[in-house]
Amino acid sequence: MKKYEVYKNIRKRAVLFGLPLSLFALMMCSILCSLMIIIFSFSLLMVIGVPVLNAGLYVVLLNLERIKSIFFLGSRFPKHLSNKPKSNFTYNTL
Repeated sequence: MKKYEVYKNIRKRAVLFGLPLSLFALMMCSILCSLMIIIFSFSLLMVIGVPVLNAGLYVVLLNLERIKSIFFLGSRFPKHLSNKPKSNFTYNTL
């Protein structure tokens, strides 16, 4: 019988092709725009140049994510989660 291990990294961010979702969405928008440029352009230079620009953008975004993760020192999530409203009142007795 097949055993499944428990997924413990539920708090980590989702990653697609090595990019977080926001950068992946930016990459997909860039690819869609470049496809429109390729469809409506009549230049061989554009057809060759646009995929090169997309590949360059992908490499830059990967390096940006790697550098950002190196310099991130704090925790993404708080240690304790609470629904109690914050109040300025103190309940210490005199």
